[in-house]
Amino acid sequence: MKRQRLGDAVLSRLLGQAPVLNHYSVESVRTPMRDGVRLLGDHFVPHTDRPGGTVLIRTPYGRNLLTSALNGRMFAARGYHVLLQSVRGTFGSEGTFTPMAQEAADGLDTVAWLREQHWFDGRLATLGASYLGWTQWTLLREPPPELRAAVVYVAPHDFREATYGTGAFTLGDFLGWSDQIVHQEDGGLRRVLSVATAPRRLRPALGGLPLADSARTVLGDRAPWFAEWVGHPDGDDPWWEPYRAGAALTNVDAPVLLIGGWQDLFLDQTLQQYATLHERGVDVALTVGPWTHLQVGLHAAGLVARESLAWLDQHLAGGAAARKSPVRVHRTGEKAWHELPAWPPPAEPATLHLRAGRRLTTTAPDGSEGVAEFRYDPADPTPSLGGRTLTGSMGVKDNRPLEARADVLVFSTDPLPTAVDVIGSPVLDLTLSVDNPHADVFVRLCDVDPHGRSHNFTDRHQRLDPAAPAGEPQRLTLTLDACFHRLLAGHRLRLQISGGAFPRFARNPGTDGPGLAASRHTVDVAASRLTLPVATAPPAVIR
Repeated sequence: MKRQRLGDAVLSRLLGQAPVLNHYSVESVRTPMRDGVRLLGDHFVPHTDRPGGTVLIRTPYGRNLLTSALNGRMFAARGYHVLLQSVRGTFGSEGTFTPMAQEAADGLDTVAWLREQHWFDGRLATLGASYLGWTQWTLLREPPPELRAAVVYVAPHDFREATYGTGAFTLGDFLGWSDQIVHQEDGGLRRVLSVATAPRRLRPALGGLPLADSARTVLGDRAPWFAEWVGHPDGDDPWWEPYRAGAALTNVDAPVLLIGGWQDLFLDQTLQQYATLHERGVDVALTVGPWTHLQVGLHAAGLVARESLAWLDQHLAGGAAARKSPVRVHRTGEKAWHELPAWPPPAEPATLHLRAGRRLTTTAPDGSEGVAEFRYDPADPTPSLGGRTLTGSMGVKDNRPLEARADVLVFSTDPLPTAVDVIGSPVLDLTLSVDNPHADVFVRLCDVDPHGRSHNFTDRHQRLDPAAPAGEPQRLTLTLDACFHRLLAGHRLRLQISGGAFPRFARNPGTDGPGLAASRHTVDVAASRLTLPVATAPPAVIR
């Protein structure tokens, strides 16, 4: 008990939490599913006469010390029952792990089991990040009547969209994730070695074709789901139905706290979740910080813990209001937090034109701009550098090495006379012709400081329609990721245009069969333009 108190006190201090309120104990429990499979979990039992309710957390990543500390002990020490459960086929739970597709029924069965427990008082919340958030959305397709609140961090509600939303398979992230799952229950030194050697081991698999066969060289037969994902590229394929939980956004009425990162791979879905729930009048709050997917659990751990506990205290335990404003967002470029009544705040469009000499200006072209060209070679694919990824190079990076390549076009403004706040989703209207119908386009905006360092803050990848005739101009409207970014006075805005971002996205081989073929992309400069949503009023600064 003394060790528990000391550990909880240290954790509270590290996360900036108020002191613990009560002791607790931990019991191992097995929860039966409808098919007889039993799922192993830990029940954290608060020692209090007035528990605040029950928090359900379902995870494929085990129940180790760190996981139990952040997802179990912290809440149990403040009056909540917590069920931290390993999903089917992981860490002592019976059955076979089938990622994402298995969770809807198992979540409902777990809630049915909770109803039968003498300690369950009818007040339920769900909580967790990433896959732990996915387990929530699948449950909320049919929200339990006991649900009082949900806390979802950096999690998708549509896994098919996460894998193929750009038309190209999100290769690096989901091969890397599958490799992690394959090795996560390796013991001791084997686990350490698998993490340390992952970049080297995965490199040949990322570069090989076909993808499913190449991945099997490192995954073996331990991740059969990967070949299934790769083998179902059609978005209309009913095979993907178990991987879609969008119905939760129209069915849930309980208050939902969403936490995301501007460089998180699921940012677009987090903002869609907020928009749909907000439009329906659901009590929804949104926090978005300057984080990648992994940084939400590391750099942001204290903030996430404080906001989560405040949300549970209000909506599960009947405490004080959790926050002053429903939206808190970090504005990159100035490194400050702001409070808003809703996202996005009002903005006015500002149009920038692509000009000869690789310039971006507010002055419309005069018709003599000509074209800009580059050649994309899938044998030497344009690499990904930073951005919204889970593995490999991630987040905000200096893009100068990328911009020095011959297969990357750049268009830049002059140094800005005043600061410009970009708030929302920029749109690039791009007129492009490609001599090969099998091609992709990748566009990115960067903030270039007075020293020439070029830092990315939003981008977009799109696989082109192979039915479009080769060499014919295509008018593309590319909506880049939402952002909240200040371009400081003296900085320049830079637009990149290239033919891919590998291995973040699977390269387009340039053919519809075996082999590789290069493509030449020709941009009609005068017929292309960039529209920025520029803030009309400064939001309140909170720190």
